Amino acid sequence: MPLLFPTQGTLHDVFTSQSSYVRPSSVSQPQKPSYNARSSPFPAWSAVDDMSSKAGQLSAEAQREYTKASQAAQAKAGNIELYSAKYYAACTFGGLLACGVTHTAVTPLDLVKCRRQVDSKMYKGNFEAWGKIGRAEGFRGIYTGWSPTFFGYSVQGAFKYGGYEFFKKFYSDLVGEDVAYRYKTSLYLTASASAEFIADVGLCPFEAVKVRMQTTIPPFATGTFSGISTITGKEGTAGLYKGLYPLWGRQIPYTMMKFASFETIVEAIYGYLPGKKSDYGKGAQTGVSFAGGYLAGILCAIVSHPADVMVSKLNANRQPGEAFGAAMGRIYKDIGFGGLWNGLAVRIVMIGTLTGLQWMIYDSFKIFMGLPTTGGAAPPPTQEKA
Repeated sequence: MPLLFPTQGTLHDVFTSQSSYVRPSSVSQPQKPSYNARSSPFPAWSAVDDMSSKAGQLSAEAQREYTKASQAAQAKAGNIELYSAKYYAACTFGGLLACGVTHTAVTPLDLVKCRRQVDSKMYKGNFEAWGKIGRAEGFRGIYTGWSPTFFGYSVQGAFKYGGYEFFKKFYSDLVGEDVAYRYKTSLYLTASASAEFIADVGLCPFEAVKVRMQTTIPPFATGTFSGISTITGKEGTAGLYKGLYPLWGRQIPYTMMKFASFETIVEAIYGYLPGKKSDYGKGAQTGVSFAGGYLAGILCAIVSHPADVMVSKLNANRQPGEAFGAAMGRIYKDIGFGGLWNGLAVRIVMIGTLTGLQWMIYDSFKIFMGLPTTGGAAPPPTQEKA
């Protein structure tokens, strides 16, 4: 059947290499890309890896610069022996940095707290308060009182931290190392109270100016020193110190709780963690300082809040020539027991953050100067043997 099937000659012509139906062997066939040649399906991941690598390099460079600066500062200061004059000077400067910077940073919170303590119906919340103040007084109005805050708490922080280190060593030597360790909480309380008693004398004039600036609308003065001049011109120097007693009543219990609870919490943290305090690096130790400080700050805010309210009220509403006891009685009659707790939630957030940052800054500065951080110290040799 020749019409149905091709002949042998036809098949030969079709399938030989000379046929036009066959693709020449010289034409290269496209090759499938290998697995390794494929582009990444997630190019963003590569960008993240690059950023992470650069961040690591910057961190390492910053660490090297920090180490150089620390070594230069230590070389310039010379060898700082524990409990020497240089040691107390370093602690004093560290306290100045810790308190002055942090209190100034939270001025907006402090402004709302003080105004709500004086008039609890003025604002319903922080954001409403900042919105009203911003619209009425501009952005600068939200930071009303920052200048006396910076000066006052820098002075207070210097005497508080430097004084605490001094009195802790002084009382420890007075009773002996073993007794001091056995009754260490009492040592912390006594040393911190002694330091704060002195520190508040330096703080009080600036606190009087700050509270009046924050609770008078518009502020009675434009700055710290103009405020001091205005008060002394009308009331004499005594006008700057009319809130000293309630300030002691607020700050001394606050500081006693701040230092004693911090020392106790930090010691408990290191006791829970494996190894000794000396086994941990700088970053870990400053992290422990922040955690211990924040927890201590919550306790501080609760203990000292009624006195804080009374300080705000006395500085804003005490009449010239009015006796301290009479002023307190009149104010308490007006606000009642519940009024002593106005603004507590705001103050817990503010003081918790403040205290945590203060301890972190203070201990970071001590590390920078080659000194050990605060808290978590090992017991004396006699206690270890026992």
